[in-house]
Amino acid sequence: MSPRRLWAVWRMPYIKLIASRSNGECIFCTLPAENKDEENLILYKSDYCFIILNKYPYNPGHLMVAPYRHIANLDELTDEEALDMWRLIRISILTLRKAMNPEGFNIGANIGKDAGAGFEGHMHIHIVPRWKGDTNFMPVIGNTKVVSDALRNTYYELKEALDEILKELLLEKSSR
Repeated sequence: MSPRRLWAVWRMPYIKLIASRSNGECIFCTLPAENKDEENLILYKSDYCFIILNKYPYNPGHLMVAPYRHIANLDELTDEEALDMWRLIRISILTLRKAMNPEGFNIGANIGKDAGAGFEGHMHIHIVPRWKGDTNFMPVIGNTKVVSDALRNTYYELKEALDEILKELLLEKSSR
């Protein structure tokens, strides 16, 4: 019996990105500075941090919140950055609930190479929406993750929901 192949041609940009990191480029530093938010899948920029859609997600809607400053650890955040980061994590969860109705979330950070950090020099928090039944045999047996929506579709859906959430929060704040 000949081996079966699963073509994942969309992975080549990720492989090239990993290879290009040897030049010291950090996506969390370069992408916000380009001011091409839609192209770079940046959903929102605040004073100290930003929300970006993970280009190589664990699940549809996988977001990351990162500070603009290139820092490696949580303990390096200023109080303002830490507060802003948690505010954006909260906004991310509200946005995902509104747009995608997940049944749960994984929220975490991989700090340091040995902890699995893909960008170990620039700390960031992952927000991964989860649904009943979103796990299946593919990751275990096939070492393959199935992502069920196109990134651009997810971006526009989340952007619309985020804009509504921000309006609601602004109205809530102004009525106090």
